[in-house]
Amino acid sequence: MLFSLLVTLREGVEIALVVTILLGYLRSLDQRQHFRAIWLGVVAAAALSLAFAAALEITSRELDGRVLEAFEGFTMLFAVAVLTWMVFWMKRQSAGISRDLREQVDTALSRGSIVALALLAFSSVGREGIETTLFLFAGSKNAGSGVEFVAGGVAGFAISAVIGIVLYYGSARIPLKPFFLVTGVVVVFLAGGLLSNGLAELHEAMIIGDLGSRPWDMESVIPMTSTFGKFLHTVLGYDSAPLMGQIVLYWGFILTTLAAYFIIPVSRPPQVRRVERAPAAPTITEA
Repeated sequence: MLFSLLVTLREGVEIALVVTILLGYLRSLDQRQHFRAIWLGVVAAAALSLAFAAALEITSRELDGRVLEAFEGFTMLFAVAVLTWMVFWMKRQSAGISRDLREQVDTALSRGSIVALALLAFSSVGREGIETTLFLFAGSKNAGSGVEFVAGGVAGFAISAVIGIVLYYGSARIPLKPFFLVTGVVVVFLAGGLLSNGLAELHEAMIIGDLGSRPWDMESVIPMTSTFGKFLHTVLGYDSAPLMGQIVLYWGFILTTLAAYFIIPVSRPPQVRRVERAPAAPTITEA
């Protein structure tokens, strides 16, 4: 449950932030009649994400044995790569994401295209939706309870929706920079867990050969079949008797990624001279 909640909360806040910026900017331009285009793009992105999730689930059900283990293992490793890229991308883009989205809205307005507005929302939200689907699918393979996993995901999206509403109406200031900083660190550990689990799956599928010996066995202390063991396995990649290769790659990934995450500076958006706008924004017509 915690894994799905953290993933959907992090990704959901990013989606809420994008939608809030787009709607808020149109509101400031007195162009509320074009909210529909933004919501159409959001709905289309959600449909694409659900279709992607269905494709992953159907594919996994059609496979079995070593082929299934290999599919799940490679999916987890791919999720690790995307998660890591997303963490660094968000850190680099967070300072200027609002400016970039407003500029793209201006471009759509200048071209008089409502389709461009819908595509802007679709592409921005769709990227986050596909990422969320991939992470949830990879994490669900080791989830103890399907009901709790789904409940955690729904709770994360619900909280992020509330955050989006608060941001839109400006009723409170939410410290987004500390939020993304803390959740970025959490995501790195989630990715490390997926890395460890993915390596184990590929080892079981005999795609990865010798990963070394098992330096310890804690099955009698925290069994893998226990509720707590399943929880640790899903969230942190816990293995009661891990292979040496898993241990080395897990901690190597965690330490290297966190070091780079805190060392690489955040790019500052260039200072842009403000331009006076006309009292009313141009009317948008069908492209």
